[in-house]
Amino acid sequence: MPTIKPFCALKPAVNLQGQVVTRPLENYSTGEARLIASENEHSFLHLIDPELDNPYLRGTRQELIFKKISENLEGFIEQKFLVKAECPAIYIYRTQHDGLVQTGIWTLTHIRDYLEGRIKKHESTVERREKLLADYLQQTGLDANPVLMTYHPEPIVESMVDQYVGLRPELDFTFADGTSHQIWAITDAEDLEKLIRAFERMPCVYIADGHHRAASMAKMGLQKAELNRSKHQGAETYNYFSTVYMNTSEVKVLEFNRLVRDMGRLTNAEFMTAVEAAFQISLSDGMVKPAALHEIGMYFNAQWYRLVPKAGLYNANDPVEVLDVSILQNLILGPILGIHDPRTDARLSFEGGRTPVADLQAKVDNGLFAIAFVLHPTSVAQVIAVADAGGVMPPKSTWVEPKFLVGLLTSYFN
Repeated sequence: MPTIKPFCALKPAVNLQGQVVTRPLENYSTGEARLIASENEHSFLHLIDPELDNPYLRGTRQELIFKKISENLEGFIEQKFLVKAECPAIYIYRTQHDGLVQTGIWTLTHIRDYLEGRIKKHESTVERREKLLADYLQQTGLDANPVLMTYHPEPIVESMVDQYVGLRPELDFTFADGTSHQIWAITDAEDLEKLIRAFERMPCVYIADGHHRAASMAKMGLQKAELNRSKHQGAETYNYFSTVYMNTSEVKVLEFNRLVRDMGRLTNAEFMTAVEAAFQISLSDGMVKPAALHEIGMYFNAQWYRLVPKAGLYNANDPVEVLDVSILQNLILGPILGIHDPRTDARLSFEGGRTPVADLQAKVDNGLFAIAFVLHPTSVAQVIAVADAGGVMPPKSTWVEPKFLVGLLTSYFN
């Protein structure tokens, strides 16, 4: 029963949408980000990291950096790069790319639902990353990158989405990468009430992507509540975080493939003998992109193989152990190749499902890596099963889409 509410979003000016909106900072190299910041005064990157275009801030105390972000934000609002909505709204968001259309509800969600377990998660978070983002949120008040949630389809919600997407969107533009983005604002009091009540009836929802952002917002909200203890009531904007809800049929999960840098101390023959003990192996004349769960593609020694784990070597009733990423880790990466901690082992690299399989093969052929493993995508049902069981998925188990741009709709609190 998530508690959602409308908000007065900061939106890019209509004539500046393509210039204000950007991909998240981590999607760029430092050089790319600095170039964008230096050439585009409207870019939201100026509200994320002012060090990109101000060398005098580099290495200075965080307080000065946050102060500069606040100054930049004031400038964005004064010059109308960003415009605040006149009345609170819950938004319908649609993105299209590569023939895929995804639609959801963009709103604010109370941190209490996260803290009390009504928002279920499937990943662990790193304290250091949580703290860095929580500090940014607390000091700037800018929540510009939503957490992606998924839920079992709810007729009232889907009906309202269908009703509004038939109207003219208030934001409609195509980003530089070819993705299109549309937004409709729901401001009608009766429609807002219907939506809020529909979400209240949901027993739980699930984080699809954005575990660190959700954890950081919860941490920041608790810090704000403590700082404002004498007048804290629980309804302040800092108690809510930006969220996009897409039902389970809208969320797209792609695979996360693995590349292994070297064979360790194993010979090629020793490696293949060990793999044959745990998998049924068949040769393939071409690249292998698995068509079903429990089928793994392996490119090794200039040959493609199709691997299927032998019965009884994994627990099919355990929602974590049954995952193909777990099977690969538990039957090959750990016991055969000695890669026991995929989070930290430099011999292991990951490639999201958007990377063509041919590129993985090329990296092996070029000698950069010794083996490529190609997996079938983890299903949304598997993600939910892990979350319902209170489990934690192995690192890099899912590449979830959509990936949100920054600056489309920004929640601002102080």
